[in-house]
Amino acid sequence: METTDLNRLKVVLAEKRRTNKWLAEQLGKDPTTISKWCTNSSQPDLASLIKMAKLLEVELTELVRM
Repeated sequence: METTDLNRLKVVLAEKRRTNKWLAEQLGKDPTTISKWCTNSSQPDLASLIKMAKLLEVELTELVRM
């Protein structure tokens, strides 16, 4: 089965010139969790995705692959 990147978090963070550490601090999450989300080894829940979209000033759809 082919693995698919389900989120674009790493790309959006780079575009916004933000770091995993910054996002972890804003969300009150462990930096390891953010790293797993960025590498698509695990996925954030919907509430976290909504918070990230607001923090990064992007539409929710920009963080998720369709």
